Formats: sequence, C-alpha cells, structure tokens
Amino acid sequence: MSIPQEGGGPIERFEDLAAYLESGCKPKADWRIGTEHEKFGYCTDTLNPLPYDGPRSIRAMLEGIGSRYGWQPVLEQGNIIGLSRNGANVSLEPGGQLELSGAPLETIHQTCDEVNEHLREVQAVADDIGARFIGLGAAPIWRQEDMPMMPKGRYRLMTDYMDRVGTMGKTMMYRTCTVQVNLDFASEADMVKKFRVALALQPVATALFANSPFLDGRPNGRKSWRSHIWQNLDPARTGMLPFVFEDGMGFERYVDYVLDVPMYFVYRDGRYIDALGQSFRDFLKGELPALPGEKPTLSDWADHLTTVFPEARIKKYMETRGADGGPWRRLCALPAFWVGLLYDQAALDAAWDLARGWDAETREALRRAASIDALQGEANGIRMLDLARETVKIAEAGLRARARPGAGGMVPDETHFLNALQESVETGKVPADELLERYHGDWGGDLSRIYADYSY
Repeated sequence: MSIPQEGGGPIERFEDLAAYLESGCKPKADWRIGTEHEKFGYCTDTLNPLPYDGPRSIRAMLEGIGSRYGWQPVLEQGNIIGLSRNGANVSLEPGGQLELSGAPLETIHQTCDEVNEHLREVQAVADDIGARFIGLGAAPIWRQEDMPMMPKGRYRLMTDYMDRVGTMGKTMMYRTCTVQVNLDFASEADMVKKFRVALALQPVATALFANSPFLDGRPNGRKSWRSHIWQNLDPARTGMLPFVFEDGMGFERYVDYVLDVPMYFVYRDGRYIDALGQSFRDFLKGELPALPGEKPTLSDWADHLTTVFPEARIKKYMETRGADGGPWRRLCALPAFWVGLLYDQAALDAAWDLARGWDAETREALRRAASIDALQGEANGIRMLDLARETVKIAEAGLRARARPGAGGMVPDETHFLNALQESVETGKVPADELLERYHGDWGGDLSRIYADYSY
C-alpha cells in the first residue's frame, strides 16, 4: 500500500517532475534495501478471509500488533489502516492482505531480521484471536465475492475503475499477494541500466517465485496466475515498458510515460477526490475537471507515481514487482536475488550482457512463459531454467563481492539467502510445482489442506 502524501511545493515546470525522481540519486555508500511482502489472513475455524471489523479481524490484528509491539497507528476517516515504527510500515491491500513495507536497511541480514521479527509479531497476535496467515501469490479457494474491502478511499475508487479497463483488475486487488524489493541508484545512467536489467530479467524472478497455481478452488493451468493477471489488467499502466530500452531513456522519458497514465485520484484534507481517467497533464495546466483552477504539488506527483504498475517502476528508488508472495524461507531470497544482480557493478554488467540482445517481443514472450510454466518455460529459443541458473550464479557472485557479513561476523556474506533459489535451479522446481504435486498427491484434490500445511 502506498500512503498518501501531503504538502510538497508547487510544480512550476515539467523539469520539476524529473528533478523529483532524480533527487533520489545516492552515492553507493548510501544505497539501502527495502523489502515488502504481503500475505493473506484467515479465520482458523472457517478458513474464510479475515473481515475488517470484529474480534477476529484485520482491525484486531493491527490494534494488537500496535499496542503490544510499539507501532503507531495510521488512520483514515477514523479507521486504523496501517502502522508505523522506525521507518517501517504495516499496511493493507484492498482485500485485507497484510503488508510489511520494511525500513531502508544496509544489508540483507538486517532486512531478513526485520521480516522475521514482523512475522513473529503477526503470529503472536493471530494466535490470540484465532487467525493465521499464508504466503501465496493468489488466494487458492476464495471467490471474488468472499473478499472484504478495506476502508480506504483509494481502493473504492480503484475498484470502480477496474471494471472499465482490462479484465482482471479486481482479482489483482483483492486476491493476490507479492513480495518485492526497493533499491537505490547513483545517477540517471545507473538508474537506466538497473531499470533495463530489472525489467528484462523480471521473468526470471516470476519463474523462480511462481506460487499461484490455484484459483477458485482448483488448478488454473498456470504456475503464476498472479503474473497472468498483470498481463490482462490496465495496459496503460502495466507491462514491460519497451521505451526503457530505447535511446534517450532517462528521468524525463519516464515522466512522459507517467504523465500519459490516466489518474485515479487527488488526495486533499484526508480524503480521496475522484479523478478517474483524468489527465495529469491537464492538472499541470490547472484544467483538471476534479479540481478546476488548481495546480498540483509535488505530493500529488508522488501519489500519481504510485498508480503505475509496470513490472519494475521508478520513484525516488526502483521497485521490482514481478514475484509472487510466498513461504517464509523465500521472503529473504528476493532481496538477495536483486541486490546480488544490481548492487555490484561487475554483476550488473554481467546481467545486462545476458539480456541486452533481446528485443521487446522476446522480453514479453519470456514474461508469458514464466507465468505458464515457470522454470520449464521457453521463449524464442531461450530455456528459462538455463537463464535462471545463469542469473542466480551472477547474483551469487554479486553478493560475494559485496562481502557484507552477518551474525556478528560469523557469516561472511549474504550468499546463503539464495539457497532456496539455488535449490530451484538444481531441481527445476518452484513453489507452484510443489503445491501441484501435493494437490494431485497426498492431498487427493482437497485444496483446503493448503492452509494447514503452508501457513506461517
């Protein structure tokens, strides 16, 4: 969840929009790692999703975590919709998916400790109220009509809009979960190279973390249904962004793209004003129908940046967005994968060498192959398993070169966080493969057993 911004100076000219993004540039010594992950909560006796209100509810979870562990509540219209503590946030996705947006930290050791602490806190409160949480890319059994709506004005507007574009917007909002990592860049050139690598190799992350083979109580024919959903959503704000690979890519070119994405809302005085389908370019001219005569501030721009959903996106940092939510042991593997590829120059160069010869058609074909067959996919003569093996090898070399020790120096680097991915490239199997084997094997087609066997 993106928390609405307030304040910020007025936007005087187009260059201010690019300058906002460029202000995120940092020297390498100041690069940080921010991990985000979502999970589904449910009632242990009924296996139904947690409602917002009641003794067993999302509200009870947030209030319990906040009071017991020193988190400060985040409110909207009197409803608790999140928590904050020491630079981290706990927030809600539209269907009640609970998300940790981690603080920017120096090492994967630290971010993994943060994830583990958060999950222990969630477990303790969930046990008290008769709830549990499960890490999957898509809700395996719940139907759309089973999902609650969280009390956020942003989500009401988005829900209304999703029926106008694409075919799967509400499924994405209410019945999917992801894990992602947020990383820094040093300069415009560094941003461009990292952005190209992140987009081109995002299908590898999709394949390695594929974990959504079920929907509506049965296999759906894909190993990452979540990825399939994103391929059939709002084409104006999703995808692999072919322009990023063209000459002239930079902050201003990204601004041009975002300005052409239809708006959702403007946030004023604690409420969301409907600007669905309207143009930020008109807003810049003081001609936005939702706020006639008013021009935007930088906080309005920051909000609008959160309403574009490509496979990787730029704000004052870069977000990688292609992985399904998953089991506890894989939550630290995603930051390890991307930090290894992007935070060491030799690894970044090697990763770009892997992908630089692909055209837009190949990148899109890999994305689609990953969603269907994960590591068994193939596109334009490229075998995903071979590509993943080479990519993980580069990430391992990058982490070894970073040489960031943990456990008081007893662990020399961060490479062990890749163990789950190395197991996948050795066996060719990802979490979705294991789930399907269980479904067709010892579960005997009883998908309800996924809750007992795979919950946190």
